[in-house]
Amino acid sequence: MRAAIVGGGVIGGGWAARFLLNGWDVAVFDPDPEAERKIGEVLANARRSLPSLYDRALPAEGQLTFHADLADAVSGADWVQESVPERLDLKHKVHAAISENAGGAIVGSSTSGFKPSELNSEGANVIVAHPFNPVYLLPLIELVGDAATISRASDILRGVGLFPLHVRKEIDAHIADRFLEAVWREALWLVSDGIATTEEVDEAIRMGFGLRWAQMGLFETYRVAGGEAGMKHFMAQFGPALEWPWTKLMDVPEFTPELVDLIAGQSDAQSGDRTIRELERERDDNLVGILRALRKNGKAAGAVIAAHEAGLPEPEPGDLPITVERSIPQSWTDYNGHMNETHYLEVGAQASDRFMELIGADADYIAGGLSYFTVETHIRHLGELDAGDAVSVTTQVTGAEGKKLHLFHSIHGPNGIAATVETLLLHMDLEARRSVAPDGAVANHIENYWQAHRDMPRPQGAGRFVGER
Repeated sequence: MRAAIVGGGVIGGGWAARFLLNGWDVAVFDPDPEAERKIGEVLANARRSLPSLYDRALPAEGQLTFHADLADAVSGADWVQESVPERLDLKHKVHAAISENAGGAIVGSSTSGFKPSELNSEGANVIVAHPFNPVYLLPLIELVGDAATISRASDILRGVGLFPLHVRKEIDAHIADRFLEAVWREALWLVSDGIATTEEVDEAIRMGFGLRWAQMGLFETYRVAGGEAGMKHFMAQFGPALEWPWTKLMDVPEFTPELVDLIAGQSDAQSGDRTIRELERERDDNLVGILRALRKNGKAAGAVIAAHEAGLPEPEPGDLPITVERSIPQSWTDYNGHMNETHYLEVGAQASDRFMELIGADADYIAGGLSYFTVETHIRHLGELDAGDAVSVTTQVTGAEGKKLHLFHSIHGPNGIAATVETLLLHMDLEARRSVAPDGAVANHIENYWQAHRDMPRPQGAGRFVGER
């Protein structure tokens, strides 16, 4: 699959990263002589953060190319994403050039405000595909336009881990930006009237309702606020407040030089000691942590990540099965910048869980009253792993006698084997709460693995005890 990105700024670079890191070839057109450098920096951040959302490896990166001619960039593309500045005359010009050269590609515009009827007023066939920064991490894409095209577009976007939201009626600024605009207007008044600084406004959001919105949105948050009586109680209790003169949402303070200087000065004092790239990495690390927590519970944006991960390709096994293939997230590192010892055990546990799936001891097997329990684990730390490192785990069966299953996991990092995790498991009858021998398909799978592995060289370090030289 091939994507063409027309306009390589912050948003265009994010689109390029999203497609590229999901295995698409990406062609970029941007007349800015600094475009290649800027997109390279966005890609560096994306390579550091996007794989950290997943416990499985993303597809191999596609090929990234830069083109001086728009026609070359869009030719043969399956998807064209326009992310040029918000000038309707410029978009019309670009869309006309895309239409002449892109064939049957879906053409999406990253516009945050224009409607499809405005974009297509001169004969183009473009849908709104409005993302949120950073595009490589945040899943929401607002789609507006032809329903049949949006159906095709939605399937493609889900395939690269995005969440397409079909906006069924044209409206200025779509859905999400209308909320942002309302909050932005109120924030400007709070600063202009001397009630709050830019930092205090940000603290009110990130220390309070911003955290709730990340997992529940607006209406579900207020449903919970209504207590056991639910939304009707909340509306009855707080509805009258809507008539009070609390906000100035339909008005905006005049953008005088004094107001601009006030806000810019406060913003510089708030975070001007850090570069934009440093702020982006801090933002991305925090988003990864929040999104991984949501992913664990299958909630909100986390459910999108979990669904995308389920469709990622399985690694091809060699002589030994590959039971883990993933990237190391930033949240797994300690004060040394290396992966904390706790997470070596977590990787080993993931390998054991995957091996259970391979032999049929999966969720359905557990529901039937049988499972394997870990009774002993031995970890050897042989090398360092850093955030972003790609790792894989191979698993060898080193013993399979009756109730016992002995597994040896080798964690491979960029510089060879970084650790080994040796695990002894017992097969259990969950109802009787006693160990029993497996039977049926699980027993057959284990025997097949044992026959394949028993004549292999015994892995170095197997059977060692702590402190053995």
